[in-house]
Amino acid sequence: MKIDFIVNGEPRSADVDADTPVLWVLREELGLTGTKFGCGAAQCGACTVQLEATAVRSCVLPAAAIEGKRLTTIEGISRDRSHALQRAWIAEQVPQCGYCQSGMIMAAKALLESNPHPTASDVDASITNLCRCGTYPRIKRAILRAAREG
Repeated sequence: MKIDFIVNGEPRSADVDADTPVLWVLREELGLTGTKFGCGAAQCGACTVQLEATAVRSCVLPAAAIEGKRLTTIEGISRDRSHALQRAWIAEQVPQCGYCQSGMIMAAKALLESNPHPTASDVDASITNLCRCGTYPRIKRAILRAAREG
């Protein structure tokens, strides 16, 4: 099935089975490897991207669901680290191993777009991605910093 969609502002197409996970369309068909495979069951969030303005787990999202839609991946945030979340992530020294970071940033981006001034409780309730290194306090500080500094 040929699927037409927009990724990071650019029209793209992929000829894949309708039930192919979007994660593999991004990584294998388009070469966008910033989105990571974690659990394959939509539990960890390493594969989080934005579909329209909503954070979604791309490892279980079928390719057919993105037909005609707009996706944003970590590669679409900013190549020069100028996005508020990227600046905050660096300032708060969030990453350790870094594997979860692209999904974590994409989830945070969706949160800040829907709630530009979240409280610490809002962050706790909204960010369900897992970090094996346990940098949750730094992640929360970075999200709140990005909200303040915009």
